[in-house]
Amino acid sequence: QVQLVESGGGLVQAGGSLRLSCQASGSIFSINNMDWYRQAPGQQRELVAATRGPITNYADSVKGRFTASRVNAKNTLYLQMNSLKPEDTAVYYCHLWGPGHYWGQGSQVTVSS
Repeated sequence: QVQLVESGGGLVQAGGSLRLSCQASGSIFSINNMDWYRQAPGQQRELVAATRGPITNYADSVKGRFTASRVNAKNTLYLQMNSLKPEDTAVYYCHLWGPGHYWGQGSQVTVSS
């Protein structure tokens, strides 16, 4: 069983950067699929980045600004977020799957204008 603990969220001004981390309690080497989602108040959960093996696809709204990565040796996933906008404000979730499904607890990101 893998547990994911997120960190790195917070309050930042528009144009700033944050890096979210998602630390796994066990090895993630064999789990190939990695996603980052976000959910803003009153809205549905949105897929922000989806990694399948060596390829990552990004939502149009974050393309060119966000970068998803992982360091297997550290059992950690990352989401680097640059040029943040107020509309990026949401709770962000990491998700690993295949085999099994594992979710982080969520990390609040607030971008002020």
